[in-house]
Amino acid sequence: MFRFLLWLVLVGAGFAATGPAPPASAQGSARIQQIRIEGSQRIEPDTIRSYLTLKVGDAFDPVEIDKSLKTLFATGLFADVTVGRQGGDLVVRVVENPIINRIQFEGNKKLEDKTLLDEVQLRPRVVYTRTKVQNDVKRILDLYRRNGRFAATVEPKVIQLPQNRVDLVFEIHEGSRTGISRITFVGNKEFSDGTLRGAIQTVETRWYRFLSNDDSYDPDRVTYDRELLRRFYLKNGYADFKVLSAVAELAPDQNSFYLTFTIDEGERYKFGKIDISTTLKNLDVDELHSQLQTEEGDWYDAEKVDDTIKRLSDQVGNLGYAFVEVEAVVKRDRQARTIGLTYEIREGPKVFVERIDIAGNVRTLDKVIRREFRLVEGDAFNTAKLRRSQQRIRNLGFFKKVDVNNVAGSSPDKTVIQVNVEEQSTGELTVGAGYSTSESVIGEVTLRERNLLGKGQDLRVSATLSTVRQQYDLSFTEPYFLDRNVAAGIDLFHIQRNLITTSNYEFASTGFRPRMGYQLTEHLRQTLSYTLRDDDVYNVQPAASIFVQQQAGNFTTSMISQDLIYDRLDNRLEPTGGYLLSLGTDYAGVGGQIDYFRVRPRAAYYIPISAPDYVFNVRAEGGYIVGLGRYFGNQPGETVRINDRFFPGGGNFPGFALGGAGPRDANTGDALGGTHYYVFIAEESVPLGLPKELGITGRIFGAAGLATNTGLPMFSPSGVRLINDTGNLRASAGIGFSWKSPFGPIRIDIAEPVVKEPGDKRELFRFGFGTQF
Repeated sequence: MFRFLLWLVLVGAGFAATGPAPPASAQGSARIQQIRIEGSQRIEPDTIRSYLTLKVGDAFDPVEIDKSLKTLFATGLFADVTVGRQGGDLVVRVVENPIINRIQFEGNKKLEDKTLLDEVQLRPRVVYTRTKVQNDVKRILDLYRRNGRFAATVEPKVIQLPQNRVDLVFEIHEGSRTGISRITFVGNKEFSDGTLRGAIQTVETRWYRFLSNDDSYDPDRVTYDRELLRRFYLKNGYADFKVLSAVAELAPDQNSFYLTFTIDEGERYKFGKIDISTTLKNLDVDELHSQLQTEEGDWYDAEKVDDTIKRLSDQVGNLGYAFVEVEAVVKRDRQARTIGLTYEIREGPKVFVERIDIAGNVRTLDKVIRREFRLVEGDAFNTAKLRRSQQRIRNLGFFKKVDVNNVAGSSPDKTVIQVNVEEQSTGELTVGAGYSTSESVIGEVTLRERNLLGKGQDLRVSATLSTVRQQYDLSFTEPYFLDRNVAAGIDLFHIQRNLITTSNYEFASTGFRPRMGYQLTEHLRQTLSYTLRDDDVYNVQPAASIFVQQQAGNFTTSMISQDLIYDRLDNRLEPTGGYLLSLGTDYAGVGGQIDYFRVRPRAAYYIPISAPDYVFNVRAEGGYIVGLGRYFGNQPGETVRINDRFFPGGGNFPGFALGGAGPRDANTGDALGGTHYYVFIAEESVPLGLPKELGITGRIFGAAGLATNTGLPMFSPSGVRLINDTGNLRASAGIGFSWKSPFGPIRIDIAEPVVKEPGDKRELFRFGFGTQF
């Protein structure tokens, strides 16, 4: 009985304990009395509370608690977060992500630490998260794949440090390069596989391509190759050409790729009727026909069409029409296989330059780039001026790549010019050498910085040493003096020449030359300078010519000079088209002891036969000097001194040593120089059939010129010849090689005189090389 009663009591108590739960409204009515933060080390508790969607006094809402949890995780500051309730408290427990102390790379040999560090997003003193690390691993792998190493692996290692800090180490196994073992084309009938391989940038792996990455597989480069193929076919008349596919397959050995392009060449077209039309008032289209690069009956060439559009735009812009659009309207006749073109010139939308944005210049100051622009903010946008601005920036020689484009501005009548540059080394350490029968071995060392402190200033120090010549130069140029378009500079020089073997004397000259230059027009520039120098003809040998012995002594020259330069070259550093004209004049007699007037004309003309492989150029230079002593009261019959006369040869007359072609003493053979000279050089660059990536090109050249008229008596009073000066033309021919080596440009010239006079001195070859830093 007692047991039964006890059982009833226990059952009743159980029912009481497991009675129905209170309704949700009763549960949600509990309020947060306090928010406790646990586990925080670096991050302030109040900062953590600010991320919560719940506050003291709010109800314990499961939905809001879940939102707060997700918000805290989304900050990336925490490795783990829990949110729970303890009585009336909301407890937030966090495990903070560590801070990165240092990032290191191990195993990387082909890519430098700096290159990898520029690629990853994580940095020291940044919060470590697994997601960020995995993203950086992917970036490093992508970088190696762009460099042709698809077998590369990256494993991140974390080294725990005190105070919740870590060192992050990327262990890299670079693997071997995944090259291109075979490139094939499917669908090509008119051009061989070899021809098309020469049209694209990607090349097959060969042993001599160790200095290039173009033989490695890069998807971005393959995309560019598709565009290069399209341009190649459009240039050769195939207007319907298409690249159907470009597929890269991994070879069975997993060490290389097979690259296959499937193409559809289509039919070949010729140009049909070519015409120009315009809606602009007072524009005579007959004046524009000279700008046409396309002719009826020629094979269709898309590059010539683009070139014509640019030329027409420039010409119309130069005529004063600021807002112009030129469009080539195509009329295709598939039956006759011709493409007729009408270049429509119409008024374009009135657009003004809103601003100019410059990016990529880490070292070079913005103003160095801006001052080369032919446009400024607020100007009417002009395509011709934009292209000219891009050319001027390239001519600086400070940048490896210059991209100038315009994009839409804040309103339809505004445009933003975007400039993206990639800087290159502007410091140069140049070492040159040559050999001649007169000077033996010649050495030259030049140290130059063309962009000093990123301000565009030019500083050059050079020394030329040989068995017969020592020359030292210091030059500084500020291209925009006082922020104006005026270049100012100064040259200091000291020259010593041992001319015992050629003229039986030694010569020294020391002086300085301040100068300034400014633009007269867009392409016409003038430079003014003043030279003060001390010249000394000394150590005249007893066996020297009597005319040399008369020159012995020390003299001061005070001279003003001007140079007028008209430059229409397409590139100042490596021209492939255009021309340059220069006229220099010197007047010595502004004080000093020497009086003369000298003229120095120079010209160069470049014709792109098939640039950049075939470029023909003709260069000419000359000089004329006349002594003025007889006109200004000096000794009667005074002539031009020997050190002021012209001695062509060496660099400006290949095949002949310096002073090797010109008047000489009839008895001693001493070179006396001439009061006027000229030299013409014709040169053709030719490919050698070597792979382009080797950077080796050839040249064939010929030269002709002379120096004559010493201003001295050729015969003695008794009729004995004193000077051999026939005034006959000399000529030479030769070949040359240029190599853009990893160590800098190397140039070799081999020349031989083909027309010469007795006593002329030849120079068989010259070579020079340099490097940049």
